[in-house]
Amino acid sequence: MTDTAPDQTQGTPSPDLKIIETRVYRGPNIWSYDPAIHLVVDLGSLENFPSNTIDGFTERLLEYLPRLDQHHCSRGRRGGFIERLHEGTWLGHIAEHVSLQLQQEAGHDMRRGKTRQVKGVPGRYNIIYSYADEGVGLAAGELAVRFVNYLVQPTEDFDFTTELEKFIRIAERSAFGPSTQAIVDEAVSRDIPWIRLNKFSLVQLGQGVHAKRIRATMTSETGSIAVDVASDKDLTTKLLASAGLPVPRSVSVRDVDDAVSAANKIGYPVVCKPLDGNHGRGVCLNLQDADAVREAFPIAAEQSRRGSVIVESFVTGKDYRCLIINGRMEAIAERVPAHVVGDGVHTVAELVDITNADPRRGVGHEKILTRITVNTAARELVKSQGFEMDDVPPEETMVKLTLTGNMSTGGISIDRTFEAHPENVEIAEEAARMIGLDIAGIDFICPDITQPVRETGGAICEVNAAPGFRMHTNPTIGDPQYIAKPVVDMLFPPGATSRIPIVAVTGTNGKTTTSRMISHVFKGMGRKVGMTSTDGIVIDERLVIRSDASGPKSARMVLQNPRVDFAVFEVARGGILREGLGYQRNDVAVVLNIQPDHLGMRGVDTLEQLADVKAVLVEAVPRNGFAVLNADDPLVRKMRRKCSGEVVWFSIAESGSEVREYIEGHCRRGGRAVVLERSDLGDMIIMKHGRRSMQLAWTHLLPATFGGRAMMNVQNAMAAAAAAFAAGAPLHDIRQGLRTFNTSYYLSPGRLNEIDVDGRTVIVDYCHNAPAMRMLGDFVDKLGESLNASSELGRPSRIGVIATAGDRRDDDMRELGEVAAQHFDVVIVREDVRLRGRQAGSTAELVTEGVRTAMENGARCRQVETVLEELTAVQHALSRSNRGDLVVLCVDQHQQVLSHLESVSHLAQAGARSGDEGGDPDFVKPDESEADESEE
Repeated sequence: MTDTAPDQTQGTPSPDLKIIETRVYRGPNIWSYDPAIHLVVDLGSLENFPSNTIDGFTERLLEYLPRLDQHHCSRGRRGGFIERLHEGTWLGHIAEHVSLQLQQEAGHDMRRGKTRQVKGVPGRYNIIYSYADEGVGLAAGELAVRFVNYLVQPTEDFDFTTELEKFIRIAERSAFGPSTQAIVDEAVSRDIPWIRLNKFSLVQLGQGVHAKRIRATMTSETGSIAVDVASDKDLTTKLLASAGLPVPRSVSVRDVDDAVSAANKIGYPVVCKPLDGNHGRGVCLNLQDADAVREAFPIAAEQSRRGSVIVESFVTGKDYRCLIINGRMEAIAERVPAHVVGDGVHTVAELVDITNADPRRGVGHEKILTRITVNTAARELVKSQGFEMDDVPPEETMVKLTLTGNMSTGGISIDRTFEAHPENVEIAEEAARMIGLDIAGIDFICPDITQPVRETGGAICEVNAAPGFRMHTNPTIGDPQYIAKPVVDMLFPPGATSRIPIVAVTGTNGKTTTSRMISHVFKGMGRKVGMTSTDGIVIDERLVIRSDASGPKSARMVLQNPRVDFAVFEVARGGILREGLGYQRNDVAVVLNIQPDHLGMRGVDTLEQLADVKAVLVEAVPRNGFAVLNADDPLVRKMRRKCSGEVVWFSIAESGSEVREYIEGHCRRGGRAVVLERSDLGDMIIMKHGRRSMQLAWTHLLPATFGGRAMMNVQNAMAAAAAAFAAGAPLHDIRQGLRTFNTSYYLSPGRLNEIDVDGRTVIVDYCHNAPAMRMLGDFVDKLGESLNASSELGRPSRIGVIATAGDRRDDDMRELGEVAAQHFDVVIVREDVRLRGRQAGSTAELVTEGVRTAMENGARCRQVETVLEELTAVQHALSRSNRGDLVVLCVDQHQQVLSHLESVSHLAQAGARSGDEGGDPDFVKPDESEADESEE
């Protein structure tokens, strides 16, 4: 929002700001290239009260959120937003900035946003702002609106400080841990895509066949046997000892008496710890006698899933964690147990509170340090050092609150990466190899890591699978180690591919067929193609989900599939408006056409607005990508300005036309195009690259074009060829793919499927809008002429079953009927099962109205009927037809219809073989009462 609000106050401001609609864009969208939250808000009476007209508003806002003074806003400099506040700006714009700042308060550095008024609706605004975590972003928007209302009219039932704390806790609960976040950040810096697979730490890096998974610091390369071995501390000790590595003497026991016996045999002091514990839970150190062992045993056993406890010799020295990644030592940290240092003034309890007040400390793993917890064990430990919690320890006196140095119990870390003796490094690397872990945390206890442990004494006391990274990435003392780099290097070595090629197809008509053609080309090349379309998700020729899968969620499902090495996405308008794209970018974007369909929905009222929605795919093309655009469509042609990559044109325009001259100039400059050359021999598809021209195929030799009659499939084939060429397919593979692609139900279900039903030519298609009906009508005219020329039964009739979706405009429905009436002798109007907000019969009535209008104006159609139920309409069309007729069925449930046609065809053939002249009952024309009942 860039304009400053004028002073236009009327009356008294009321807290009327409210959210009307919320959307979450999970990829590029019509507002931004990045994921964003979209709030549609209504200001109500606040439309008349910009910020400079509300007494004390700006001052109260900055009192609660002083860091808003860092926001640039439209001024492009720090403090620009504050200037806007003083000059006067609308409260929707302020809610946008508050939403961004709230996320920054939670540690998410979000800076991008915009606010725009909804055209023609006073007081209503679109607020768009970026987010890192979807739940946090939504919560920020909701809190921002409540906060702005509070600033307008303060109330006692809203405490911003309390609400902010709740919001930050929400952010902390949903945030990645430090280890996962470090790996994800490293992946992002290398342009490796990632997907969060659950609410916790399971993350996919890469796409399709290149995908790897991490969960905290366990990876898809981590062996389950290695994890099991590391979890069994007794087995770990035995394996390390067998390799000659220094380990403490240890015994695994299951009851307290055996624990005492083991301790007596090993010699005091000893350690009791759970067999398969973690994070230092249940570890009891420096046990001096049998009574101490008896007290410690149940503590350790409680943390063991198997109920077993390890009793081992107590090794004295400092606690070091050696991090081994892919066989190499990458970091070493000295871990210091949770403690406080006396200052001669404060008590132990007060020192703990002062230490916990450090903003770096939080609960669990939410921050780089963990708050110290004072429990019974901590009090006992303090007491053993000669203090009570209320005592004031002398200055510089260290008072331990835990014995273990785990960060999760409040300890601190000191980086020692470059101080370790080479022999100690070798021992740690050998330990990781013995266990078999790709990422391992080797816990050393020794007097000094700079000296060889075999000389100074010391041992490996534990090997950890999935070791935490924060002691290395955020040491309390010393330099941070960027250990996420070797992890990502291991998963994606330099030069390795993390992305699979993505071809995205959009347009008003032809998306599904074009997507199928592209998929067929690459399947013929041996690729494992994942395809989404309005019919479902297909993985390597198998339909795995049957539904309308042309949205972003389906795209993400394909990218998660480990078999897919090439993706083809049909991208519909609705998915873009609802969630944006389901991925970051597409290597090839294909835009077929922009026609008047879906207008009047979700704020898209004009063709230009619809083109802006479809252009999101073009904007998502990277610099090394391609946009395949229909040069014959002016709105598609304009999209070239939004493409960062290279444009590939396709066109059926005649040679010498203005469009062809433009394309020729494009190719002379080194560009690419697919054009149609017409001659007496037929139409030839030509691929052009620079000054080279390559013949691809005669259109009449491509099965999907019905001998060149189906011009819509000629265009679809040209678009598919251009997309495949841009995606790197060789010319001969493109040619072979198009020559072997046909409109059989196996390859193209529900799109121009032809079937012979007892001498009738039946075409099954999905056509549902007027522009598509024009193309289908042209095909029907050409096919009808061919059938007429070969018919021995007289002039065949053309019967069409048509329908449209209930969410189209009334005029669009009438236009569909008018166009259909130009090409069919009989039109039967049906309705989809999903009425989309319409009353039953109302959609069919509007389509029928259009047919009758055309009939009055001399259209070909001589009769129109209404049969609402789809299968009944199909049966009625067949009953109205005779042998040699052309029946075109525009249906929604094509599987059900094709199944019925197949059964009818088989029954008719069986009847003919048996000499039954009566035929199949499905072909018996109903009497008038039955027909009237069907029409009702």
